[in-house]
Amino acid sequence: MRPSTTIHPLQIGNFRFYLLGRLSANLAQYAMMIIVGWQAYNVARETMEPSAAAAQLGLIGLAQFLPLLILTPVTGWVADHFDRRKIVRSTFTLLIMGALLLSTATFEGWVNLPLIFLIAIIVGIARAFNGPALGALAPNLVPRAILPQAIAISSVAWQCGMIIGPALGGYAYAIEPWGAYALSAALYTFALICMFLIGLVPQPPRDANRSPVAQILDGFRYVRGNRLVLAAITLDLFAVLLAGATALLPIYARDILHVGSRGLGHLAASPAVGAAIIALWFSIRPLKYNVGLKMILSVIAFGLATILFGCTAFLPRSIAMEVGIASLVALGCADMFSVFVRQSLIQIHTPDTMRGRVGSLSQLTISASNELGEAESGFLAALIGPIAAVIAGGVGAIVITLIWSRLFPELLQARTFDPPDMREAHPSEEKLS
Repeated sequence: MRPSTTIHPLQIGNFRFYLLGRLSANLAQYAMMIIVGWQAYNVARETMEPSAAAAQLGLIGLAQFLPLLILTPVTGWVADHFDRRKIVRSTFTLLIMGALLLSTATFEGWVNLPLIFLIAIIVGIARAFNGPALGALAPNLVPRAILPQAIAISSVAWQCGMIIGPALGGYAYAIEPWGAYALSAALYTFALICMFLIGLVPQPPRDANRSPVAQILDGFRYVRGNRLVLAAITLDLFAVLLAGATALLPIYARDILHVGSRGLGHLAASPAVGAAIIALWFSIRPLKYNVGLKMILSVIAFGLATILFGCTAFLPRSIAMEVGIASLVALGCADMFSVFVRQSLIQIHTPDTMRGRVGSLSQLTISASNELGEAESGFLAALIGPIAAVIAGGVGAIVITLIWSRLFPELLQARTFDPPDMREAHPSEEKLS
């Protein structure tokens, strides 16, 4: 007998605390990191040429990515062998300390590029452990039957953090620079409290007969062997790696659109507005059919929106900002669509005993596409200019998507999120939409 789907995820107390904690943490993260990039660029511009200052944005992304690259094999194993709640609590504590340090340095006037890079590395370390544990914790809080709906609701919290966080950071920085970091510390503290309120959750069984190294390698083998999961993870990696328009928003805000820190907040929040719209829609009407094809189309739309944003530099200043915001909203819609499909496929196709390890690999590719994408965009902007870098990135994302649709026909064949064994058990539910 199939499990009932009448219960709503928000009826589950542990999930409500998880949702509030994730929302608060995302508000803190995006408020803090948009200001880290803005502050690093402004500090660099005091002594450097614009091209050299743009390269600092790339280095900031690289400083966040390297800890993830180095620690990923370990963090996934840790998430599968220790209490995931305690891991998340520890990482939030580390992030609180980093935010307070930047707040103090800014308030007292001794903030500099080395300190900003140090905090970026600390954030990278915290996220390396936080991501797999937090992601693997969610499926332990709700029945599998309502997991896609829970993922969509969780995505709403994530995207609300992306919408409000950058705006909060930009406005707080405009009022009092140190206050933006103090606000992030307070939000991380609330997230930490929420994690302490989550009760006992099931822990995956531990395999004491095999070495940690062998168990770490199991995660790599599983992803390599499941071509659908591999396709979903790597498509996001290469498409967003190339189309890293958001990494260059400080340059667009200051030197191209001339809208300052407040305008930066609007631009940075725009992708999340679009993403929140899609996430909210999926929380009410979860995507069920033709999931692979729709993911491919959404990534193509992501590339087209990136190209449109790059072209705002050629528009009259009276409409450039409006077109830029609209294109970034469309970019966010497309990105959320592909994120929802990828996350649902990974969570549903992966057994709980391996969710931490597979989640760590997924996080590595997400970070590679974001932080490493920021590095690529910053360096490319220094080489050929920011406008050409954004447009070329959008074209590259479209090309990669078309190639992936040929290399991985499993994506086009994915009609639903269910693994093949579940689809065979319930063939009557297989239909087109």
